[in-house]
Amino acid sequence: MKNVIAFLVLLAVNFCFSQNKFNQKEAENFQKKINSEYADPKTSPLMQEDLKTFKTLDFFPMNSKYFVVAKFEKAENEKVFEMKTTGTRTPKYIKYGTLNFTIDGVALKLNVYRNIELSKTAEYKDHLFLPFSDLTSGKESYIGGRYIDLKIPKGNTIAVDFNQAYNPYCAYNHKYSCPIVPLENDLNVEIKAGVKTFH
Repeated sequence: MKNVIAFLVLLAVNFCFSQNKFNQKEAENFQKKINSEYADPKTSPLMQEDLKTFKTLDFFPMNSKYFVVAKFEKAENEKVFEMKTTGTRTPKYIKYGTLNFTIDGVALKLNVYRNIELSKTAEYKDHLFLPFSDLTSGKESYIGGRYIDLKIPKGNTIAVDFNQAYNPYCAYNHKYSCPIVPLENDLNVEIKAGVKTFH
């Protein structure tokens, strides 16, 4: 019996550990999925002329350094606010929490948000929105910053894989209205991971 319990504990530990380390296969699947979405006229944000010649998005090389397990602090007593966008749309968000982590020994902090309307749907009820900009923004990556999709964590840590950072649709097509990265989510380091700038 003791052996069975020990085995189950080991399984649980290994499962938790596997959730908290870089999974290249997952990052590769993300790249394949986004490329197939952008190549499909039904789901692509690309303009007609770009879609004709589209083969693949440009990505930074995958790097496990940009997979972090952040300490998650849930926000309290936050008020719903209208997030600024590149258009006239002002979707309602709430700051859901703060992520604290390090890259190359530098302590970093980002806020995560929850879209009020989306959170009312079954598909997005546990969805968190992580917009950020960094020192590559406007150079190797899109000037307006990038996004990462996360899920509400069960505990006080959350895995963030910057290799899965993607551009807002307005990086490809001016007809879209995209949330503008809040100033507090501007990182003073280079995040050389995820999707690069287009063109």
